[in-house]
Amino acid sequence: MTEAGPESGGSDGTVAEPARVLPTALRAWLWPLASLAALVVVALGVLYAGDSAPGRVDSWIVDPTADSVGQPWRGIALVIDFLGGFVGSAVLVAAAVTGCLLLRRPRAAVLVVAGVALTVGTGTLIKPLVGRTIHGPENLSYPSGHTAFLTALALVLALLAVGRLGLGGAAGTGLMLAAALVAGAVMGWAQVALSAHYATDVLGGWCTALAVVPVTAWLVDRAADAARRDRR
Repeated sequence: MTEAGPESGGSDGTVAEPARVLPTALRAWLWPLASLAALVVVALGVLYAGDSAPGRVDSWIVDPTADSVGQPWRGIALVIDFLGGFVGSAVLVAAAVTGCLLLRRPRAAVLVVAGVALTVGTGTLIKPLVGRTIHGPENLSYPSGHTAFLTALALVLALLAVGRLGLGGAAGTGLMLAAALVAGAVMGWAQVALSAHYATDVLGGWCTALAVVPVTAWLVDRAADAARRDRR
């Protein structure tokens, strides 16, 4: 059974509970996943703190100091990179928010904005703490903000799909991980291909989204439920 939408009602005329953006069935699965992701972010940050060169894993994947792809792949990478920039990300977020509002899911619209903003904000705060750079001391690289953004957006949209489809814990978590892997791999490839980030920066950005989005969804539900109780 899917959860009722915010405007639906029962046969007795009562208004049903709004659909949660973090389905109860997912909580037992996502908390350990989010905790593990947070540990990976911290571990990589400690490992590469203050570095200005690729690590062994980075060099094994690709040399980030040289153009690793030619046309037409470089053009594709630039388009993907644009989607993670200020204008591209604003367009994607606006489209997602509009879709949520058209579906009468205001709580989901809040999660889109909050989930993306807190994920990118967390990554932005981590960068000067770690101090890893690429192509000069002014280019802080860990974690990848572009990868964190697209992964966070994919996770939020997957959460909404899980709620609408009424998926259980294993299936719902699998859908979320699949969405995160696709988004992270696509944006991560573009960042490494364009020599904008090391591969481990991409992993850090991916894990940042995995750590932040579930917590944000839980907070949105808590705040929305409290506000609803206050209005009664």
